[in-house]
Amino acid sequence: MATERNSVDLVDDTVVRQFARAAVLAALIGVAALVGIPYPLSPAPVTLQVLFVFLAGLVLGPVWGAFSLLLYLTAGAAGVPVFSNMTAGIGVLFGQTGGYLWSYPIAAALIGVIVHRGTTLRDLHDVSLTVVVGALVAATIVIYAMGSVYMSWVLEMTLWEAVTVAALPFIPAEIVKMTAAIAIVRSGRITPVRS
Repeated sequence: MATERNSVDLVDDTVVRQFARAAVLAALIGVAALVGIPYPLSPAPVTLQVLFVFLAGLVLGPVWGAFSLLLYLTAGAAGVPVFSNMTAGIGVLFGQTGGYLWSYPIAAALIGVIVHRGTTLRDLHDVSLTVVVGALVAATIVIYAMGSVYMSWVLEMTLWEAVTVAALPFIPAEIVKMTAAIAIVRSGRITPVRS
């Protein structure tokens, strides 16, 4: 019996590094979700998840940033307790706060497209602060729009009622998370992996 031997093309170093970074950010967002602070004005707790959504889009760009968040959602749906307050399962994705979770890959991709002007990663020091802030604000709008619309549908409330409990109370916390994300990427400690 003959054994066939063929050469195998190795995976590009950039792909390996991006995959590793995507996995690390997926893990970090899961860890951030473990600390859920109940918020009396909303059924959604306050977590640091959105900070890592911001970082995924800024550091990984639109493709790998979205992949990182899809990896996180897949892990949670498969039963790894990475959703707020150590919950897991597909039911969480369709529960009252599921709209937030579904928005994460979209928000990360949007940040990446705006900041990096496409799929090729740019040095974040070459991107103006106005563009970075605009991207983070746009992503926040996507997250809270999807979260509010979905919550209004699931809980059978008006859209305005959902916005007042699912978005408006969280604006101060989001400003702090935006500031933290900008400080982290501007510090130079975390940079995009460019090919």
